[in-house]
Amino acid sequence: MLIYRFLTGEDDSSFCHKVTRALSEGWQLHGSPSYAYDAVSKKMRCGQAVTRIAPDQPYDPERKLVDY
Repeated sequence: MLIYRFLTGEDDSSFCHKVTRALSEGWQLHGSPSYAYDAVSKKMRCGQAVTRIAPDQPYDPERKLVDY
């Protein structure tokens, strides 16, 4: 099964650390990152999709994706 997550965060080093951690846990980058202005917080926000293969595991919507 292919698992998909979309990581988001403020445009700062903590977002880069979030993506780096996902990569170190076996997730792979999927597509290009996104970048947008959040008018409420008046800050830039980043997003990056990541995927990972979880063989021989049925999908369970109650399970956290990081637990696969």
